[in-house]
Amino acid sequence: MHHPGPWRATFSALCANLVGIGLARFAYSPLIPALVVEGWFTASSAAYLGAANLAGYLAGALSARALGRRLGPALTLRAMMAVVTLSFLACAQPLPFLWFFVWRFASGLAGGVIMVLAATLVLPHVPESRRGLAGGLIFMGVGLGAVASATLLPMLLAQGMAFTWVMIGLLCLAFTLAAWRGWPEDTVLPDSSRTAQPHDLRLRALMGIYALNAFGLVPHMVFLVDMVARGLNQGIGRGAAIWVLFGLGASVGPVVLGRLGDRFGFGVTLRAALATQAVVVAWAATTTDVAWLGLSGFIMGGFTPGVVPVVLGRVRELLPGDFGAQRAAWSRTTAAFALGQAAAAYGLAWVFGASGGAYFLLFAVGAGALVLALVLELTVRPRRVSVPA
Repeated sequence: MHHPGPWRATFSALCANLVGIGLARFAYSPLIPALVVEGWFTASSAAYLGAANLAGYLAGALSARALGRRLGPALTLRAMMAVVTLSFLACAQPLPFLWFFVWRFASGLAGGVIMVLAATLVLPHVPESRRGLAGGLIFMGVGLGAVASATLLPMLLAQGMAFTWVMIGLLCLAFTLAAWRGWPEDTVLPDSSRTAQPHDLRLRALMGIYALNAFGLVPHMVFLVDMVARGLNQGIGRGAAIWVLFGLGASVGPVVLGRLGDRFGFGVTLRAALATQAVVVAWAATTTDVAWLGLSGFIMGGFTPGVVPVVLGRVRELLPGDFGAQRAAWSRTTAAFALGQAAAAYGLAWVFGASGGAYFLLFAVGAGALVLALVLELTVRPRRVSVPA
């Protein structure tokens, strides 16, 4: 029987997030201009391919538990990492739009499944006091993927589009193999019949908070680089530098926030995170100073994957000890995040067009969503202190 240690398993989950979200999603964003310039797709088609990944992600979040039950989580995770690898290799030729759409959807679906299953498979094997740190390390993979794509893509694209797709596919293959033997046996029992009555309202509120938080992240995730490069006429190079800052933030954010959650509790950490994000996004709406925008990119980069271990920790606090119920709640919460993100991506794109390219408006709307999330979190609090366990 193969029993990897908790940190070996954590490394596998880090690799899975690096492949499933770090590369499958974040390596695609910088590819969009190249796909258009090289004439593979029109700008609007390329944007729809980006949206296909988000739609797939939602489908993956919703179907993850069923797949995990049918195949077992470890086998499911190996298969999903393989799907992402194939999705890059399959796109190395300029084939029709539908072919690309199917593979971008499949890579998004794999990312959604990985987001739900990887952490919930590994964390029960990690000592309780270290779970925030382990969760942070797992979601650090997202940031590392963003940094890798920002630094490698210019060099790869110089060799041509087809070469770029193949090399990213091979990178995914390497991480898939690195993770292959590190998955633990699943110790989570099938969903318990025990209902989470006292927590239902708080869990539902948490889904809303997480969806609003996802909405508030989108201006920095999608529009910041474009605002610096085109909106402020600073050029592609300066825009790319901002994306590297975003990725560096994304690499350290989850570990820092996961540790804070271990130390101070995840409820307190979540409230502090929401307040900080609201201030930073509002600040980005009011400045045109590139240095300040770069700092805001670094900070929001940290929160983009950083809120994930915090909200996962909060789910565990609300459902202590019941790993089956935690996985079920985490699947729904991840779906809420995906919905918030997709709504923001489409909604803000519409606002951007309708307002004639008013970037500041996008950040103002994002800040509003985060303020709303904070209000919701402060409103739906436990009314009385529960008896200590």
